[in-house]
Amino acid sequence: MLDISNLHAYYGKSHVLHGVNMQVGQGEIVALLGRNGSGRSTTAKAIMGLVDCSGSIRWKGQDIQGRKPFEVAHLGLGYVPENRDIFPKLTVHQNLLLGQKGTGKGSRWGFDDMYAMFPRLKEREHTEAGVMSGGEQQMLTLCRTLMGDPDLIIIDEPTEGLAPKIVELVGQYLQTLKTRGVSVLLIEQKLTIAMRISDRALVMGHGSIVFQGTPEELKADAYTRKEWLEV
Repeated sequence: MLDISNLHAYYGKSHVLHGVNMQVGQGEIVALLGRNGSGRSTTAKAIMGLVDCSGSIRWKGQDIQGRKPFEVAHLGLGYVPENRDIFPKLTVHQNLLLGQKGTGKGSRWGFDDMYAMFPRLKEREHTEAGVMSGGEQQMLTLCRTLMGDPDLIIIDEPTEGLAPKIVELVGQYLQTLKTRGVSVLLIEQKLTIAMRISDRALVMGHGSIVFQGTPEELKADAYTRKEWLEV
């Protein structure tokens, strides 16, 4: 579905990505791992048209490099940024409503799905999002993106700062997406959840992919873990 080759990205004169090559298949969970500053978030932003880049980004056989973010989103790619961009003065229900594209008819997901997956959101349905806890806001951000019915969802550090119980919920959520045919590009630092739910693992270092393989292969590769992942 998503095929990236020779991707370079820049912030002004700073060259951040150096020829990234990667793929995400249909219904696949791919973990993109690496230390802070390795280029993971920049890769996500390049896919979504949020940073200057060159190279090839193909989505379902169509070249989307250079498209505007809203155009990329309407092609079926969802993006959950690390900073939980909720609308603080709107209620949970209103935030979810803003996630819909068009009327929402024919979508795989609706309000009932979101509230069944995260009952806490149902309890807070009429609460302003800005007063909720970090974990609740993360749930809301994930669900709002899903309301747009993407075929692939890019999630940047979804478990950052969350309690272990909520991290477990997020892991279950991502596996539910897979069962419904949604592909996931999971950007994570926590190896535990990524290794447990991913079909493949990619490791980034200095703006390039330095490892591609299964979670089992990464577990067996002590050099890669020590050189590029462990603090």
